[in-house]
Amino acid sequence: MTEILTPSDHDRLLIIDFGSQVTQLIARRLRELHVFCEIHPFNTVDDAFLDEFKPKAVVFSGGPASVFSEGAPRPPAKVFEIGVPILGICYGQQVMMDMLGGKVERGHKTAEFGRAYVTPEAEKLDLLQGWFATDKEQVWMSHGDHVSKIAPGFKVYGTSPNAPFAITADKDRHFYAVQFHPEVHHTPNGAKLYENFVRLAGFKGDWTMSAYREEAVTAIREQVGDKQVICALSGGVDSSVAAALIHEAVGDQLTCVFVDHGLLRKNEAEEVVGMFCDHMNLHVIHADETELFLGKLEGQSDPETKRKIIGGLFIDVFQKYADQIDGAEFLAQGTLYPDVIESVSFSGGPSVTIKSHHNVGGLPEKMGLKLVEPLRELFKDEVRALGAELGLPPSFIGRHPFPGPGLAIRCPGEITREKLDILREADAVYIDQIRKHGLYDEIWQAFCAILPVRTVGVMGDGRTYDFACALRAVTSVDGMTADYYPFSHEFLGETATRIINEVPGINRVTYDITSKPPGTIEWE
Repeated sequence: MTEILTPSDHDRLLIIDFGSQVTQLIARRLRELHVFCEIHPFNTVDDAFLDEFKPKAVVFSGGPASVFSEGAPRPPAKVFEIGVPILGICYGQQVMMDMLGGKVERGHKTAEFGRAYVTPEAEKLDLLQGWFATDKEQVWMSHGDHVSKIAPGFKVYGTSPNAPFAITADKDRHFYAVQFHPEVHHTPNGAKLYENFVRLAGFKGDWTMSAYREEAVTAIREQVGDKQVICALSGGVDSSVAAALIHEAVGDQLTCVFVDHGLLRKNEAEEVVGMFCDHMNLHVIHADETELFLGKLEGQSDPETKRKIIGGLFIDVFQKYADQIDGAEFLAQGTLYPDVIESVSFSGGPSVTIKSHHNVGGLPEKMGLKLVEPLRELFKDEVRALGAELGLPPSFIGRHPFPGPGLAIRCPGEITREKLDILREADAVYIDQIRKHGLYDEIWQAFCAILPVRTVGVMGDGRTYDFACALRAVTSVDGMTADYYPFSHEFLGETATRIINEVPGINRVTYDITSKPPGTIEWE
């Protein structure tokens, strides 16, 4: 984790992560309530950490482990002694019961995965205020083991068919435990449960982007001092907000480097450079490194290899320009919290790395520059709110996300100039269609991918053997989960016709309706 950018007088909530793939959604729910929280792996939280962090409340995440496993993840016993409210979720409930004198049993017939319904017990619980307007609440279960005996001091406040202790609490100690996942979309009233928990814990709700702006500016000034900073500028919302924030902090000490790696969308280089120079009065270097990147990528088809190559070259290019700037010691990036969560498998912990990111996993150990990552603790919607706080135009902060590796990860298989040219044209037609139909702001991210196959087609009286492309459009809040956008068949038919008619080299168009999970938003 990065250094905490916020001062110690913030109320802080600690999320102890036991390896769940949706732990970051807990943080999202809490941030929406203006509560500052941090996720820390269980194996980094000890007595000394608790003394230093001084949490006002603690949440135990879910996780894939069993309390019966050798070396099963556990929090320090001291966490139960510091006198703050604790909420245990799924595995978090099980480890809480196991450590406090309850009993957990293996799943067998009581395992639950997916939608379930919890019914209340007679006694009321403040944590459940606003729940059970009817006789049951829909929740999302994902557990094999189950609690078979609750710990001394706990009572049952909700049950499901396969979880007789679905909701339990020790009201005297303010310990709460649920077997389901209130953070996910499929627990519709889950946000209310978190709202009740932070209210019971006495949080002031003082985590705002206005406060973050002031604190981040102070932290950047302290970190950078009188040294020069170069910023990795892509023109996307992340790097745009990072550049604006750092510029507010250090002014002319910032030089932005826009790398044209030959993997950009149509006309993007001209638009981005013009946008920043005209609207933000930033010093921007346009580094045209197309030949370097495409040369190194030639013949490469493995997605991780492509990401590593691009990540390494990015740093090489920044280092080259940093050497030309007297006093440059820092490299600024628009790294976000989801980048970190997806890229890091906690040492010794149970979480699984999904994919590397060019601005996280691609960094060489000895890059010669220190990192400034002022957005590293933020989710995408928080970044957009910060951008508005900084006064960036809506056209900046409303852009769909665009990955650092650019079209390289929308071109599965080997990258060629021919395929990139075709992809740019198809993507431009697709986005034009979305804008013409007034759908751009309803969609989180939309793009075209060119597939590594050629298909037979008929155009006029002739046979074609050209590429197929896949259209992708998703809705999301933070990029951690996503669903496909439900275009009408009329829209898809019209768009496919335009692409095939206007883009030489494509004779077949498909639409990707995969959600995340199980897929990712990008194709690689």
